[in-house]
This record gives sequence, C-alpha cells and structure tokens, in this order.
Amino acid sequence: MRRSAGRAGSVVAPAPEVAAPPVSPQPEAPREALRTEFPFQLPRGYVDEQGTVHRDGVMRLSTARDELIPLRDVRVQENPAFLSVVLLGRVITRLGTLPLIHDGIVENMFASDLAFLQDFYRQINAEGHTRAAVNCPHCSEPFEVELGGSRLGES
Repeated sequence: MRRSAGRAGSVVAPAPEVAAPPVSPQPEAPREALRTEFPFQLPRGYVDEQGTVHRDGVMRLSTARDELIPLRDVRVQENPAFLSVVLLGRVITRLGTLPLIHDGIVENMFASDLAFLQDFYRQINAEGHTRAAVNCPHCSEPFEVELGGSRLGES
C-alpha cells in the first residue's frame, strides 16, 4: 500500500487498528526426559586394593567422542580387544565408593563382570536392547534376532 505525502496543513487519519484473533494457549505435550545414566550391579564385583568389593555402579550413554578417542590409544592399536576396556573406563561414572573410574579398574575386573558390562553398554546405547524384530523371508512370521556381537563395536 502506497502512501502519498499529505498536503501542507492537511491531516492524515491513522489506519484503523485490526484486533488480532485471541490465541488460545495450547498445552505443550509432555516431553519425555532423555535418560543418560543407568544403574547396574556387577555379577561378582570389582575388588580394590583394600579388599573391598564394589558391585553397584552407574554407566552413562556413550558419545561419538567416547568411541573415537580410544582408537588413538596405543594399547587399542596394538590389541583391538583392549577397545572395550578403554571405552568402558570412559562411560562408567560410578562404581561403589571408588572416587575415580578409569580403564585400569576395568582391566582388573573379573571376566564375567567385563562381559556383563559389555552387554550392558550395548543395551543402553542401542535403545535398551540388542534384538531386532524381523519377518521370516519364507513364511513371513515375525521373530526377533540378537544383534549383539562378542565384543563392543561388533554386530
């Protein structure tokens, strides 16, 4: 809309205001909180230097950085099986009353506890499970398959 300049001494009437329709507040859908930490209990427990057994812990979700940084570790480059030890040392945030968790602690765990933590890692980082629903290519019946491999990073 073009406005022309008014003549000297003439009064230009303001444009009428148009009221906006009332906006009804719509309730927001409740947001599901993203869960990033998961408690666990080791089957046997980590035994520290004083002989204390630590079984209850917390593991957080892994980030891309958590999975990439261990690949630069010399121990992982020399022995790829060490990847899970370094990775778990990064994502376990609490274990019993230990003040600090690192790969040296994971390295000294019992094999059954390490296997448990590897499976737990896969479960929490794969939307809670390592199974996928599929259909049989011959009869079209639905069933589940296990996607978890024997070590972290495998499928």
